[in-house]
Amino acid sequence: ANEAGLFLIFANANPEAGYKGITAFVVERDTPGLIIGKKEDKLGIRASSTCELAFDGLEVSKDCILGELGKGYKIAIETLNPGRIGIGAQMVGLAQGTYDAAMRYVLERKQFGQSVADFQGLQFAYAQAQTEIEAARLLVLNAAALRETDQPYIKEAAMAKLYCAQVAQKVASLSVEWMGGVGFTKEYPCEKFYRDAKIGSIYEGTSNIHLQTIAKLIKAEYE
Repeated sequence: ANEAGLFLIFANANPEAGYKGITAFVVERDTPGLIIGKKEDKLGIRASSTCELAFDGLEVSKDCILGELGKGYKIAIETLNPGRIGIGAQMVGLAQGTYDAAMRYVLERKQFGQSVADFQGLQFAYAQAQTEIEAARLLVLNAAALRETDQPYIKEAAMAKLYCAQVAQKVASLSVEWMGGVGFTKEYPCEKFYRDAKIGSIYEGTSNIHLQTIAKLIKAEYE
């Protein structure tokens, strides 16, 4: 938001209609009444600026409406559903990135005359982690393939985003542990991956929202 020149704003033009009154508007940065707040000091994904937007007498013309009046909710949902596949892919990349960084370190690190990667306890851990990363990757690819071929994909997208976020957080946490004390320092990238992973269970729908969506669609299949 700090760098954006154009904003997509969802506002309810007819509150009595509930979500059916929500309309999407395209608003330029220099529009009078649009106030861009301070850049938030976030835990992770710090390269992406996040700012609060405030409105003080903001008025826009009908030319600013995106789509149709009252169709904002539909636009939002149609954006969120495929977006969840994208977030799933992001979390897979994060998990693989932190895993790669940690593996390079444990292969080099020596204890008791051998590589740390040769200890069976750690071998079990990194074998399990890579298996889960691969499973997450396949969930993303499956959801993407379904959408690309115009098949129902909402349940699969929710599953992919839910599981990929869980795997990213788990593997990022393990990577810090595998590296020991240095994993907790900013000298190595795993602490950054650990901070970045948390957003996966929050944005583009929280994990509980995805569980609710998945359950709803499964129930419909059996009714």
